Amino acid sequence: MTTDLESRVSRKLMLRIIPFVMLLYFVSFLDRVNVGFAALTMNKAIGLSPTAFGFGGGLFFIGYFLFEVPSNLILHKVGARRWIARVMVSWGIVSLASAFVVGPNSFYALRFLLGVAEAGFFPGIILYLSLWFPTRQRAVAAAWFMAAAPISTAIGSPISGAIMKLPPIAGLADWQMLYILEALPAVVLGFFVLKYLTDTPSKAHWLAPEEREWLIAKLKTEADARQSHAGHTAGALSALRDPRVLALALIYFGTSAGLYTLGLWAPLIIRQYGFGSFETGLLAGIPSIVAVIAMILWARHSDRTEERTWHVVIPCALACLGFVFAGNAATALMIVLALVVVNVGISAAKAPLWAMPSMFLSGAGAAAGIAMINSIGNLGGFVGPFAIGWLKNVTGGYSAGLYVVGATLAVSAVVTLMLSRQSRQTPVAAGERHGH
Repeated sequence: MTTDLESRVSRKLMLRIIPFVMLLYFVSFLDRVNVGFAALTMNKAIGLSPTAFGFGGGLFFIGYFLFEVPSNLILHKVGARRWIARVMVSWGIVSLASAFVVGPNSFYALRFLLGVAEAGFFPGIILYLSLWFPTRQRAVAAAWFMAAAPISTAIGSPISGAIMKLPPIAGLADWQMLYILEALPAVVLGFFVLKYLTDTPSKAHWLAPEEREWLIAKLKTEADARQSHAGHTAGALSALRDPRVLALALIYFGTSAGLYTLGLWAPLIIRQYGFGSFETGLLAGIPSIVAVIAMILWARHSDRTEERTWHVVIPCALACLGFVFAGNAATALMIVLALVVVNVGISAAKAPLWAMPSMFLSGAGAAAGIAMINSIGNLGGFVGPFAIGWLKNVTGGYSAGLYVVGATLAVSAVVTLMLSRQSRQTPVAAGERHGH
């Protein structure tokens, strides 16, 4: 039974925290995947082959992988406000510098550095949400935050397409202007984070005293309940060794391979049907709008039923089928429909998946474990785009690469089922299944 006090706190948390972290992720995702639109003219201008573009596009995730866990542990120590601000300003500067790449090597270097600069942002926000939102709200809070990625594609794709139609300004080509214009908001928002973000509920002066006390007590009760379970992990090193963390990383690997294949290659796949830059942007944005709606509704259902496993398995299987469909598409309409299916599947899987780690991780263990899942999982963002580029060079088409990415999502679905079966055989099973 939801009390009046609980619904008041819930509403304040959603209004104060969620729109702002969505805006930050919107800008983050835009800076991460606008390389797909820059590629429309940049690849020819600086001499990038499909393999080189796929490799460079994916290098972002190597930098991200190496610095993710240290970054999140620093955030756990110094607080989200200062660390997220640092992350945003540094990635904005690197993203802006990408406008001045001159060939494959400088392209590789800047993509790697962008990953280093941005490491810790996404898992940092996931960790931050777990410090504020009680269990029953966690998947919906994560879903709204992560909805910023498909929204970024839906709104950002036409904007990026329009920027790519600009005439040269001050001797800068369209792709250079794209990098510069889309990097500036990250730097500005970085400074705004210092003013706006509150590190912990105990410092939330925007909550009334009784609201603040209720939230702190609720989160403490849930944390104590988790710690009483045999499978609870609080230490950073034990979290990194926990097989459940590695299993969740493998599941996330498939969803990341799918997401960034879309981000980097969808504009080029769509444009082969003869569309201009702006039309390509509009068509690339359509699947994302459908995905946002599916993502929120699916997360609500997952929170209401307190079920996570099938809420991850079904969307992963759907996305896998979507990639197979895309590999067989012969018309622009078929490719857009396939991309809708893929987008819906990948987006819907993410929130229930990210509600799982906080069922058995807390403290430094949560900081390290969430970062580990994200860093290993995001290597899918390297493998997916690279596989598409390499196999396009070898076969001359996109189909083989799309099938490979689809296979990674099939693996995600199978591993989720295996993890669920394993959990049922341990003392922590009941708590994990029901999110207590």
